[in-house]
Amino acid sequence: MTTKPAAKPLDPRFSSGPCAKRPGWSLDALSDAALGISHRAKLGKAKLKEAIDRTAAILGVPADFKVGIVPASDTGAFEMAMWSMLGARGVDILSWESFGDGWKTDIVKQLKLQDVRSFTAGYGQLPDLGQVDFTRDVIFTWNGTTSGVRVPNGDWIAADREGLTFCDATSAAFAMDMPWDKLDVVTFSWQKVLGSEGQHGMLILSPRAVARLESYTPAWPLPKIFRMTKGGKLIDGIFKGETINTPSMLALEDYLDALKWAEQIGGLEALIARTEGNFAVLADWVAKTDWVDFLATDAATRSPTSICLAIVDPWFQGLDAAGQAKVQKDLTGLLDAEGAALDIGAYRDAPAGLRIWGGATVERANLEALLPWLDWAWDQVKAKAAAA
Repeated sequence: MTTKPAAKPLDPRFSSGPCAKRPGWSLDALSDAALGISHRAKLGKAKLKEAIDRTAAILGVPADFKVGIVPASDTGAFEMAMWSMLGARGVDILSWESFGDGWKTDIVKQLKLQDVRSFTAGYGQLPDLGQVDFTRDVIFTWNGTTSGVRVPNGDWIAADREGLTFCDATSAAFAMDMPWDKLDVVTFSWQKVLGSEGQHGMLILSPRAVARLESYTPAWPLPKIFRMTKGGKLIDGIFKGETINTPSMLALEDYLDALKWAEQIGGLEALIARTEGNFAVLADWVAKTDWVDFLATDAATRSPTSICLAIVDPWFQGLDAAGQAKVQKDLTGLLDAEGAALDIGAYRDAPAGLRIWGGATVERANLEALLPWLDWAWDQVKAKAAAA
């Protein structure tokens, strides 16, 4: 039986969203928030524009792209883009986990598009990327947050595509290289890799996406918060800090703090290095641990942010779905009660297992301290079940 560890992670927050705050964060970081004044006032607009400019600079977004802050987190940003631009061409959608499945539901059941091809794969797998037809619009997540499976790179995306690529990058932006020449619509939320507070979404558009907005009018009505054009022209203010609805200036200040921290540690290169270093800690442990393995079967597709682990112990595999779910609950509950790890259970639609966030705001030392607790908790749960 594994000995109970003596030391715990200094921060047990390993949730895949909202994610851990940046190292050293405190409420003092929000002391300069523009509270009690209009977001349309000079100071409010300046802070919103600052967030846009810092985002573009850190991510290396091309100068001719548009970066905007929009309502309702990544979901709002992605649905805003789909409702405004889809329907001009046929659509190919790739899905291999719950969020990709959600975009497929939007397209088929809500927008009710007819010319849709769907390429799906189960948790832990990618669909065949070679089947995609880039004369059509293409919908995909860069990183499957609930499956721990990402696209390995952008080589599969045609440079001479005729359709637009719509990329949900909410667990990839700031942690993985994004090939901007292959992407037309990119969205993400504040509460993932930089660990900021939720509420708002980021929407990044290529010149080709802007051209679609200005040349195409969808057949369905658009809610006010989805409208990006007026009189056939882009409402450019959205991309200069003039948000469509009232933003939280407190959440905005937190995002600005996270962006400044990212700049201070070395920008995108440093963020990626921290993320990959965290993943290496988990990968080394998985390699020598017989009761877990990566849910992603192909090493090239394993996410270094939302690290999803399958429990492969033969005893566990012999349980039915309800039994496996109970073991997961007991395992994560014990770790929570001990203050060793919070929110590391697999996503509700995914196979029972673990999901550990490895993004840049997580300290490597905390992951190293977590590992003996995982082994100890597993032994405890398994022994208790066997004695029952």
